[in-house]
Amino acid sequence: MPAEYQFPFELRHLVYFREVARQLHFRKAAETLGVAQPALSRAVAQLETALNADLLNRTRRGVEVTPAGRLLLDRIEPQLRALAMLPAELQALAEGQVGHVRVAFTGLAMATVLPPIIREFHRRHPKIRLELTESPTSAQLAALLAGDIACGFFHPDAATPGVRTHVLLRERNGILLPAAHPLAKTATLRLRDLAATPFVLFPRTHNPGFYDRILAAFASAGITPRIAEEVWPRANGIGLVRAGLGATFMTPSEARHLPPEISFHPLTGPAPESRLVLGWRQSIPPDPALTAFLTIAGAIT
Repeated sequence: MPAEYQFPFELRHLVYFREVARQLHFRKAAETLGVAQPALSRAVAQLETALNADLLNRTRRGVEVTPAGRLLLDRIEPQLRALAMLPAELQALAEGQVGHVRVAFTGLAMATVLPPIIREFHRRHPKIRLELTESPTSAQLAALLAGDIACGFFHPDAATPGVRTHVLLRERNGILLPAAHPLAKTATLRLRDLAATPFVLFPRTHNPGFYDRILAAFASAGITPRIAEEVWPRANGIGLVRAGLGATFMTPSEARHLPPEISFHPLTGPAPESRLVLGWRQSIPPDPALTAFLTIAGAIT
């Protein structure tokens, strides 16, 4: 055993000493602990020898705690109290009442399904801490397989071995235009109407499936996209549209609350589809805190 884990005393020595220090009487402490008084006296003496310090002064009237004993009592009291609470805490953890869940998400998730899930989860499980991180699909899949996150809201290309998924959203994308665009007042558009419009997209490596669906939609419309910028996260792309640098794609669910500098337009004809799933790595046994989160999200029943 490493030297840092080797101690010249046992937990019972600390418990026995604390009770004597609280009662200031060996006989009363022995009765409380349910041990014989000689055994209690030997245990305290063993602890003093192990620590090379006098912890108690024995008198005819009882016991006095020495400065060294007071220091030890101050140090061990929080630890013993925490150990006493451990069974209840472990039970709460097993029942999904406490814990820690690391969750990754994309901009689409935060703009649509994730806020109400978080709100309901905090209402039902206030003692479980959520750690939220925005991350692209490719990074989420790697983090899931490595065990760095418990679950993620992402956009899959295909099934990933070892990762279970639950579909949350499937929507055709429309177009987000700056207010100054010549077609900004047109209610419904076709992709070929935007042949001369530059587009703000994202790096293909972040979400190859959706990127390729965008290119396929352009191909079906018979045009080649003009890609002005590739940025991430998604909010940055929306900001560039507001700045007038081009157009981008957006689902109707995301477009419910837009600033006046931009406008959303449904697409007729070819349009890429966004697919949002909640994914998690199957573990045995399942983590109770994660199970609680997945239940709120509707991924498991």
